[in-house]
Amino acid sequence: MKKWSFVIGSVLTALGAVLHFAIIIGGPDWYRASGAGEKLAQIAASGSLYPAFLGTCLAFIFLGWSAYALSGAGLIGRLPLLKFALPAIALLCTVRGVYGFFVPFFVKTGYVINLGVGFWVYSSLIWLTIGLSYFAGISLNWTYIANKHE
Repeated sequence: MKKWSFVIGSVLTALGAVLHFAIIIGGPDWYRASGAGEKLAQIAASGSLYPAFLGTCLAFIFLGWSAYALSGAGLIGRLPLLKFALPAIALLCTVRGVYGFFVPFFVKTGYVINLGVGFWVYSSLIWLTIGLSYFAGISLNWTYIANKHE
């Protein structure tokens, strides 16, 4: 079984989770720098727990996705709905990767403009890499993923 692509996807999504925890700890300036937006940074600065709750939810989603990649690679036990979850994760990450390249050219809101083209290009490259890593892992390991008894 070829595990490398799932391992890459798992590591990148786990790093995304760590980044979200770091943003929570870093506070309002980190929310601004990460692209979360001025409004969320101001909410965090006011002492509200909402930004931390939102960031924690995203971090745990990413950790779950990371675990699914490891499960698809056969490095941890089989997780439920593996053959449905992995394609869904791959599709979500790839779609985010692709559409992000177009956002700064077609969406002219203050939020998008303030983040700049560089943010959208770099974040899209990361998301596209993650999505394609998951798709490669699915392709290379489909027999294992689709077979509950292996």
